[in-house]
Amino acid sequence: MFFSRQVEVINEGEFFHWITNRALRELEEEGVIKSETRELSIGSRTKLYWHPTYRYYKRKAKALIDLLNEYTNPEIGRALGWHGEMMVLEGFARTQFVQLGRNTNSFGGKNWTKTNHDLDFIFQKNSAIYGVEVKNRLGYMDQGELRTKIELCLHLEVRPVFVVRMMPKTWIYEVNQAGGFVLVLKYQLYPPTHRVLARKVKEELGLPVDSPRVLEEGTIKRFTDWHERNVN
Repeated sequence: MFFSRQVEVINEGEFFHWITNRALRELEEEGVIKSETRELSIGSRTKLYWHPTYRYYKRKAKALIDLLNEYTNPEIGRALGWHGEMMVLEGFARTQFVQLGRNTNSFGGKNWTKTNHDLDFIFQKNSAIYGVEVKNRLGYMDQGELRTKIELCLHLEVRPVFVVRMMPKTWIYEVNQAGGFVLVLKYQLYPPTHRVLARKVKEELGLPVDSPRVLEEGTIKRFTDWHERNVN
C-alpha cells in the first residue's frame, strides 16, 4: 500500500511527479489498482493505493495514516523549514559567502511590490550577489512561485538560486536561463532532534530523508564550483 506523494517521489528518477500522478489515476480508472481518500489530522486529504488482491488493507492503511499524521504535523513542517534554512545559512557562511539580507524583498535601493513574496537570503561573494530560496520539502515547489521568485531576483538585480530537495529538469533550465542555479539536495533534511522520525519515514515509506548536522562538502562544492565559473 502506498500514498500518492510517496509513489511520485519513489519514481521521480524516471517520471515527473505529475506524470506519475496521472498514471495512478488511469490505473485506478482501469481497475488495475484500488484507491481510497483519507483525511489527515491537518485537514488535507491524501489518496491511498493498493492492488486488488491485497484483501486486508485496513490495518496497513491505519498505520500509514498514523505515520503521515506524525510527519505532516505543522510543528514538524515548521521545524523542517527552519532547519533547511539554517543548513543553507551555515553552508554558505562556511564557504565565505556574506549574508546581505534575510526574508527580504528589497535590495540595493530596489523594492519588490508586485506580490507579497520575499527571498530567504541574499548572499554575496566577490562581485556576485545571489537571491536564495530554500525549499526543504518532498514535493516540488509551486511553479508559479518559482517564476515569481525568478522575476523578483531579476528586479532586484541578483542572481536566483534555489536550494531544493528536487526540481524538474525543465524548471531547472528556466532558472539557468535567468542566470541562476538550482542546488538539488535529493534528500529532505530533518533536524538531529527528529532523527527517529526521519528513520521511520525512510525505512517504512522508502522516502529520501536524512538528518545530517551540516550540508556535505560535496553538496556545497557543486554551488561554489558554479559560482567560480560565474565570477570568472
